[in-house]
Amino acid sequence: MSARLSLLFTALIGVAMADETAAFHLEKLREMDAAVNLAIADGHLPGGVLWLERNGSIYQVAYGNRTVQPDVEPNAIDTIYDMASLTKVLATTPAVMKLVEQGKVELDAPVNRYLPEFVGDGRVTVRALLTHTSGEKPGIPSAGWAGYSEGIEKALAQPLGDEPGVRIRYSDVNFILLGELVRKVSGDRLDVFCAREIYGPLKMADTTFRPTANPRIAPTTIRGEVHDPTARLLGGVAGHAGLFSTASDVAKFARMLLNGGPVLKPATIALMTSVATPPSVEGRRGLGWDIDTPYSGPRGRWFPLGSYGHTGWTGGSLWIDPFSKTFIIFLSNRNHPTESGNVLPLRMTLGTLAAESVKYFNFLYVPGSLSPSSAPSPLPKN
Repeated sequence: MSARLSLLFTALIGVAMADETAAFHLEKLREMDAAVNLAIADGHLPGGVLWLERNGSIYQVAYGNRTVQPDVEPNAIDTIYDMASLTKVLATTPAVMKLVEQGKVELDAPVNRYLPEFVGDGRVTVRALLTHTSGEKPGIPSAGWAGYSEGIEKALAQPLGDEPGVRIRYSDVNFILLGELVRKVSGDRLDVFCAREIYGPLKMADTTFRPTANPRIAPTTIRGEVHDPTARLLGGVAGHAGLFSTASDVAKFARMLLNGGPVLKPATIALMTSVATPPSVEGRRGLGWDIDTPYSGPRGRWFPLGSYGHTGWTGGSLWIDPFSKTFIIFLSNRNHPTESGNVLPLRMTLGTLAAESVKYFNFLYVPGSLSPSSAPSPLPKN
């Protein structure tokens, strides 16, 4: 048997499940296993962790290795991954929405009410930052500065690239600014605020910025250090990237959203995960969350429009379907040992198979789901 086929039939590492057949078709779960193992065999990622959950039934699997250089280390369910842009929805968005609940932030207030040094005019609102319709450029220059204060100064002073409200332009700057807004309004740095208001109450013990040395961390470049270069320059705590977590912790957060709390109120969750972009803008996003854009690959073919999720550059994704009460998490370090890994096709395959695995739910008729819009064009890799 070839090495490639051997990988496909290697016993799965760290399988743990709670009556997997209660909510899922077993053959579809095996197809998901095969898809991940094939991607590993083809060199697209060293390993990953899958977590599929519906109504208390959980299918969780660790595949491949957490490291392949300089040593090979088998993967495990409790591997800690760099969340990359999942930071936007696991940290910054719920932090902002918590401040909205507390009456300290208004979504339609201009950003310069909270950040007076911001150069954008009054048309750039908190909502515009959360929906990526602010007109901000994708990032800030990586040269000529270092440290949180200098980086925030650059973000506040950077001219817009578009008129506000014209289009969705995915931008890390939006969430760098939102992370600073949380700090200014709450008086606590983003990591401190999230630990107290979100991760502590949900018992997300492995979720943190700037983790201490831990052999469970899956490396991308330097083990335990955020992969995103701007987040590194900002000191490891930023609104767009920097969070580390495990699949089980992300599952606690997803479960909270589906259950309507307790960290956020049901009305807040509904507002956050509903379409918040103007009808004139192509594509649909919630507050922080992706709904129907070129980034929506993890939705697959069948999860209904109106489900929501997000992806991360390092290879992680989360997609939540409130109609079938299902969510799928896939975490990986596709950047290890090089940046050549690619999980885009795998994410879409897993999203499709996840829906096909769900028993007793008709994804072809979902009352309350959104009507299709024009198909968004595909994005470049990862």
